[in-house]
Amino acid sequence: MTELKAEQISDDNIDGDFLARYPDYPLTRRLDELRATDYAYLDAGGHLYLDYGGAGLPADGQISAHAARMRGNCFGNPHSSNPTSASATELVEHTRARILAHFNASADEYAAIFTPNASGACRLIGESYRFDRESRYVLTLDNHNSVNGIREFAREHGAGTEYVPMRGPDLRTEAGDVRAALGKGRGGLFAFPAQSNFTGVQHPLEWIDLAHENGYDVLLDAAAYVPTNRLDLGVTHPDFVSVSWYKVFGYPTGVGCLIARREALARLRRPWFAGGTIQAVSAQGDWHVLAGDETAFEDGTLNFLAIPDVAVGIDWVEGIGVDTIHRRVRCLTGRLLDRLHGLRHTNGRPMVEVYGPHDTDRRGGTVAFNFRDPDGRIVDERVVERDSAALGISLRTGCFCNPGAGEAAFVIDRDALMRSAGRRVDTLDEHLRMLGLPSGGAVRVSIGLASNLADVERFVRFAEQTYRDRRPSHQGLKARERC
Repeated sequence: MTELKAEQISDDNIDGDFLARYPDYPLTRRLDELRATDYAYLDAGGHLYLDYGGAGLPADGQISAHAARMRGNCFGNPHSSNPTSASATELVEHTRARILAHFNASADEYAAIFTPNASGACRLIGESYRFDRESRYVLTLDNHNSVNGIREFAREHGAGTEYVPMRGPDLRTEAGDVRAALGKGRGGLFAFPAQSNFTGVQHPLEWIDLAHENGYDVLLDAAAYVPTNRLDLGVTHPDFVSVSWYKVFGYPTGVGCLIARREALARLRRPWFAGGTIQAVSAQGDWHVLAGDETAFEDGTLNFLAIPDVAVGIDWVEGIGVDTIHRRVRCLTGRLLDRLHGLRHTNGRPMVEVYGPHDTDRRGGTVAFNFRDPDGRIVDERVVERDSAALGISLRTGCFCNPGAGEAAFVIDRDALMRSAGRRVDTLDEHLRMLGLPSGGAVRVSIGLASNLADVERFVRFAEQTYRDRRPSHQGLKARERC
């Protein structure tokens, strides 16, 4: 394969067709300046980073702010009132307030609870929500496994579970199906992603009010949405919102957030207590009293040295402008989709099959697809992972922890999935053969804050040079892991 260097393509030479289709792209030039300064390590290392759906990238200024804070003060465990503890507590509480302000959430209505990530936030809801035989757990088929996993808590308490299907070539969830699912039963919990981490589909936030009207609390998984979109909790009022901050601005890792309406939070019941969660406790008396605020949901010692970096990251993206980031990602996503749809083998057959919307209408910067060879057969996504990695391209392959979207994209029959449930297989390859599938997933390219037009063109050049008129070799591929 031909080496693809970043300097082969320049944003200084933008063709007229691109500007005609995306005329507001020049309004995002500030991000090109930051690419050359705070994200200079990308081009210096020859990286083509296309996995913003997996993690954002830290700016040099964020890392410098952390180092300056650590060198300039001394911080101790917040669970005390000594001077170093007070210093840490002040920064933690400042960050809570900064998070609420970022989402325009009133502190009277919402609380910010620190978790390890969005998955940790979902687990808090699953283990604490009052599921019973009279309640239901309704969720879209398009959901991350962290949301799917809540069904196990619901099932344990006798609650019914219903998935709302995905339909059509765009793999969207129709409002009529949501309305029908919510119209059953006596309420419970409704969960959906603001943006799919598989197809990039952005689901209507109006569903939140619809769910409330039908007696449901709402868990909005915002992990894939908030890195490039504004979420205004002063306008829309989900009961619970899950966020992973490393997806927004790369650093710190290990810090997420559950933003919860205080009214809904008061209805949760934790199945246990831990250090930091209680107001009072007795070992011999066999009783405990949970803290009366959000700290009742924060187990043990918080990551107090990293949490202040969330406030730094929020200041960073707000300084750039969330709308500017959104505009840049929309333009580049449109360009990527245009270019992928234009790829053809010389026999006229398409090189790419995109799963989800084919334009930028109500979708984010995540594009899932598979390459097809000249005979129309799907190219194993492991081949793409191997070939792209060899050229310094970071993308993602598989089902992206979203099995429902994968099953819809590959049109896997529910009966076939049920038949395979009880059969033992040692590898995913065996499972795929059982279902008659040619591949274990898709290729996912995701655009983010530091992406530029050169990144898109470099990836398209890789696709053209690597897969046009070729039947890629599968030799040397590792067997897929046990299911």
